[in-house]
Formats: sequence, structure tokens, C-alpha cells
Amino acid sequence: MWRNKLFGLVPKTLRTQEGSLCAQHCLNNLLQGEYFSPVELSSIAHQLDEEERMRMAEGGVTSEDYRTFLQQPSGNMDDSGFFSIQVISNALKVWGLELILFNSPEYQRLRIDPINERSFICNYKEHWFTVRKLGKQWFNLNSLLTGPELISDTYLALFLAQLQQEGYSIFVVKGDLPDCEADQLLQMIRVQQMHRPKLIGEELAQLKEQRVQKTDLERVLEANDGSGMLDEDEEDLQRALALSRQEIDMEDEEADLRRAIQLSMQGSSRNVSQDIPQTSGTHLTSEELRKRREAYFEKQQQQQHPPAQLSHPRERPTTSSGALGSDPGDAMSEEDMLQAAVTMSLEVVRNNFKTEGKK
Repeated sequence: MWRNKLFGLVPKTLRTQEGSLCAQHCLNNLLQGEYFSPVELSSIAHQLDEEERMRMAEGGVTSEDYRTFLQQPSGNMDDSGFFSIQVISNALKVWGLELILFNSPEYQRLRIDPINERSFICNYKEHWFTVRKLGKQWFNLNSLLTGPELISDTYLALFLAQLQQEGYSIFVVKGDLPDCEADQLLQMIRVQQMHRPKLIGEELAQLKEQRVQKTDLERVLEANDGSGMLDEDEEDLQRALALSRQEIDMEDEEADLRRAIQLSMQGSSRNVSQDIPQTSGTHLTSEELRKRREAYFEKQQQQQHPPAQLSHPRERPTTSSGALGSDPGDAMSEEDMLQAAVTMSLEVVRNNFKTEGKK
């Protein structure tokens, strides 16, 4: 049985379909309790069959009509669990309730607004379900749905008219329904429904489709050992991530250059007492490289903090170390400085090895 997740009530506001016993669920949803079982409804159906047989027997047990009646199956129940309107009507009489056909001329002459009723029972072919007012709101308690469906007062008349158009027979339930916890609670609160319930068949089909898709995906991953071809969306995502990483690398290149120069300067300070022979090409002495570094840092500082105008434009400020800055036009590019720093570091390492060898 389906527990009412919408209201959180202990009594079941909606009894879900089990087999074809929709008449049983229709009655229990109407009365809001486990009032009728298939055995009890079968007993009522057998009693009705016996009453019909006795009436037919009044015309003679040897008559053709009587023999034909005995050969026909019961009109009040069948093996699938279907029960007739007569069985439902007799079951409700126990509670002092009666059924009136909603679209009968007698009832239509009363011109009663459906909102002023308390409940309806609807039937199409072999399916029965209840529409009932609980508290101050109407609910479709169809056992084929995954939960109760909220029906607004303005939509109720249209809903019933739509059922009639689809071929449903609608019966008004007259009389006092037994008290139930759902009705008492909903007298104090109102329900808001964000999503309408689905048919049980639709939900099962959707779950089955999801399971099939998951199984297909697992088979593909297993066949490709987890390294199969990416779909188009995944490829686009991978390309976007690669481009993003390239942009980040380009932005961090200058910071990496500065860190490399600083590390090289630290290595130079540790070996300041050692003489480094001058080499050809781009190999520089430690003194030349130091001057060029100071010129580079001075240029960077001037770009970030431009100095005020001096009275003698041709005078050049000194660096913090006291060394004269070289002409900015002679400053090496960042790429040349990085190459020089790496070269110097290699020379320092070589000299260290030579010193260790002499010792």
C-alpha cells in the first residue's frame, strides 16, 4: 500500500492498484480506511448472484431463460477482481451511503454545484476511482496514480465534464462519510502541490528506460575499458578546459620568470667568492649579469612607480645597492635574462663540482 507522502498521515489517503481490485481500492479511498477486502466484496457479489438466480427461478427452473442464466458468468464479479456497481452500492449501504448518477435527469434538475458535494465515484469499463473532498480541498484518489492529485474548486466541474466526455459514468455519494484523520488535518491546513502525480505505468516505464540507458552505458564503458570515444559534449568540455589551462600558463609565465631569476641570484650570492671565467656567446660573468639584473629591476620599479621630474633630466638615479643603472635600451629581454640565469646556474654547478674534485 502507498503511504501518503503528500500529507504524511498514518491512514492511507490513497490506496494504490493491486491487480484489478480497483473497486476495493475505490471504496477504501472513499472511506479512508481498510474497510473492505476482496473476500468481503466477493461475498456481496455471490449474494447478489443468488438473488438474481432466485428471481429467474420464479419463471420455472426448466425454462430456457433460466438454463441460459445458469450458463452465463456472473455479472457482479469476475476472476480479474472486477466488481459491478451493484456490489459497490450494496457495500456502501452498510455505511448509510447511496449512489446517484451524476448526469441523470433527476439529479440535474436539482442544479447542485459539484463543489457543494462531498465525493464522487467514477467508472469507465472495469476501472473505478474516487474523487473526494478532504478538509476544504478536492483530491483525485485514483489508485492508478502515484499519489493524490489536487483539484482546485474552479477546475472540479471541468474535470468531471472531461470524464463524462471520455465515457466515464459518475456517481454522487450521498450521506455522511465516516470521520478520518486526513479530513480532520486538512480542515486546519491547505495543501499546495508543485508537481502532479504520474500514472503508475508511466513511472514504471520511465524507470525501466533509465535502467536500460544505464545498462547500455555500462556496456559501452566496459567494451572500451573506460577509454572509449568521448561524445561531442565531453569533447567540447575537454577543449575548453585545455584552452583555459593555456591562458593560465601564459599569465603565469612572467611570474615564473621572476622566480627563476630570484633563485639564480640566491645561487650567485652563495658563490660570490668564486671567480667565474668569462665565456663566449651569451655566457656572462657574475658582475655583468648582476648589473643587467639591477637595470631590469630598476626599469620594472620605474614602470610601477614613475619618479617625479628632476631638475637635471640627464642625471640617473642609483639603485638600492648603489650601483649605477645601465641604459634602458641595453636591458635584456625577459627571455634573454631567463636564458642567462639558467646558464649561470649551470656554470655555478660545474664550478662546485670542480672545487669538490680538487679537494
